[in-house]
Amino acid sequence: MSVGIPTDDLTRPTPGLARVPDDSRIYAIGDLHGRADLLARMFERIDDDLARRPAERASEIYLGDYVDRGPDSRGVIALLLERATRRETLCLQGNHEAIFQSFLHDPAVLSAWRKLGGTSTLESYGVVGTEDVGPADMGRVRDELYERLPRAHLLWLQALRPCVVLGDFFFVHAGVRPGVPLNRQRIEDLLWIRQEFLEATCDFGKIIVHGHTPVAIPEVRRNRINLDTGAYLSERLACLVLEGRTMRWLAG
Repeated sequence: MSVGIPTDDLTRPTPGLARVPDDSRIYAIGDLHGRADLLARMFERIDDDLARRPAERASEIYLGDYVDRGPDSRGVIALLLERATRRETLCLQGNHEAIFQSFLHDPAVLSAWRKLGGTSTLESYGVVGTEDVGPADMGRVRDELYERLPRAHLLWLQALRPCVVLGDFFFVHAGVRPGVPLNRQRIEDLLWIRQEFLEATCDFGKIIVHGHTPVAIPEVRRNRINLDTGAYLSERLACLVLEGRTMRWLAG
């Protein structure tokens, strides 16, 4: 079934009564794509929720694709770095962070990165005029980005994890390969898979919480939950709140 993003007062059972660890609350947030404004607003919603409903332990899980397309990739990373000093956070790697890092190692990746919205990330770090850069100047663009990229941002990118398991939930950016045990998944599938995963009706062994494929409203199925609401265009960010065997939503 599919659901909208209702008020945070509407609590319902998780698919299959899947549960998170006892005494834990998880806030899971989908793809951000440079929307630092929506992220800051979501922080306020989470903080307000915790003030009204204190939790013994609260964790925030971000599902990747922080950069590209939207206007403030640098701001998103800066906000998440600051957030980690005050809250328990876990940031997963998305395919856009993977290609960002690939460009830092191989300037020729710039052509592919631009097609995925990388120009906006470069501009957020002050690297401009790269739309028509040819192969001979791609190294110069990479070097300029290196000069402007704060070391803390680079270390943050390098520390991103591909997935995490908490209770009966498997959190990942894109999804998993059907028929392959969760502990044997390839990183390429965790970051990039789409139709084979989305069309699968099998039991993956855990409920997969993912992003990567934009949907108009969060998608809840018996084997997966999709949190990518295309925030960079839709102006809507979804946060899934998991506690015990229940789920609810925060909209931002």
